[in-house]
Amino acid sequence: MGGEDRVHEAFETRLAVGDSVVTERDVELLRAIDEHGSIHAATNALERSYSHAQRRVVELESALGPLVERTRGGSDGGGSTLTDRARELLRRFDRLKAAFSGLAEGEETVLDGRVVEREGELGSVETEAGRVRALVPPEGEADDVEVAIRADAITLTAPEDAPSADETSARNRFSGVVREVEAGEAVARVAVDVGAETPVAALVTLASVRELGLGPDREVVASFKATATRATPRDLDTH
Repeated sequence: MGGEDRVHEAFETRLAVGDSVVTERDVELLRAIDEHGSIHAATNALERSYSHAQRRVVELESALGPLVERTRGGSDGGGSTLTDRARELLRRFDRLKAAFSGLAEGEETVLDGRVVEREGELGSVETEAGRVRALVPPEGEADDVEVAIRADAITLTAPEDAPSADETSARNRFSGVVREVEAGEAVARVAVDVGAETPVAALVTLASVRELGLGPDREVVASFKATATRATPRDLDTH
């Protein structure tokens, strides 16, 4: 099976094979078929629509080849088993997810800042890169904070394609310039200069690298949600 591995920036693993994309939901269905012995039993266990699941299996097989081998009648009443092609597909998916998990774990950008406004658990933090909306410490705790931004939570877009703030839930938006691209087998780490001492690190798919033409000096917009950004009290003695 030729194709390309991709990972959604929001940390939903997706495996692209040719023009078809296999999602975590698809993998869950195939594994349930393998465990329960039929599509009908799998959908019962997953509490999904049988007709929708059957249609999705047909769609995947049209693009990828036989995935489920069906038997009819017999002493056991028939059922379904996965083909070798399906099992290899699941192994590829697991390898991709494990690789991305290793990259994403601990990969974040940390900016020093000060909480200037609170609205419940969320607040505004002034940083050297600009104002950031984030989860902040409760009222009464330190206002001097460190803002951690997960690399896998950042979406990069071309400036001309960036949606306006009221068209997306990613309310944090910074214009910047790419300084470095480190490409792996499935994803790439992109360092973006947004005016802070430390570049913002983003994990994106290799497809995004090609589509955006990411490379040194490429202008981009980095967007991320407040709920994926956490501010914690800063130990001033260490700064």
